[in-house]
Amino acid sequence: MTQALKDKVAIVTGAAQDIGRVIALSMAEAGARVVIGDLKPRPVATLPSLELDVSDETSVMRFVGKVADTYGAPSILVNNAGIMTGTPLTRQTVSEWDRVMAVNLRGPFLMAKHVVPRMAAENEPAIVNIGSIEAISGNPNHSAYMASKAGVHGLTVSMAIDFGPKGIRVNAIAPGWINTAFNKAYFEGLPDQSLASRQLVDLHPVGRIGDPSDIGDVAVWLASAQSRFVTGQIIKVEGGRMAKLSLPDAFQT
Repeated sequence: MTQALKDKVAIVTGAAQDIGRVIALSMAEAGARVVIGDLKPRPVATLPSLELDVSDETSVMRFVGKVADTYGAPSILVNNAGIMTGTPLTRQTVSEWDRVMAVNLRGPFLMAKHVVPRMAAENEPAIVNIGSIEAISGNPNHSAYMASKAGVHGLTVSMAIDFGPKGIRVNAIAPGWINTAFNKAYFEGLPDQSLASRQLVDLHPVGRIGDPSDIGDVAVWLASAQSRFVTGQIIKVEGGRMAKLSLPDAFQT
């Protein structure tokens, strides 16, 4: 997909590390002029990185204005910034719940609110939201995260309906288990990491877990003209994990 995004200005939020970082690099490799927005900006190759709190409207307005003034009107918006909490619902504080919702759901709303008016239809603009398979089928004690990502999926469809007449396509990627620093840290806390790794791989028909580049490649495709008739879709990128029904060990032959 070489130069599929040539000269397009792309904003990627939460791109200082992991999936967001790789999305930003993938888009830059495809020819986009990428600007990273992150609460704690860090150097990512030669890409400009600006401070951004997606949950704060003043910060969003300042960031979007600076991007437009310095780099030009954005054609691509990737709403990647997100956080997770594993607190059981009955012990979760209101502030903890609200923080997850503010970053994961209010963030994409605020970014779209202030980026969309600057998008020009002739530049074939696109928005890519990062949802999760946990918006569809989840894990224990992820109530706030699951609810927020389900909201992202719903917001994606709503945006596609509302922004379609403006020439803006909107889709979401729902990643499965991806080999990120966060997930690696989770593995380090398990008593038998080797067994856990083998069992996790076995859940995936493709025979491996995901790499951040798997998400980056799909993000580039969704932002490019190659997906010009695709909008309002939730694209699961999870190695077939959700297509495979689990069975008790006694059923294995």
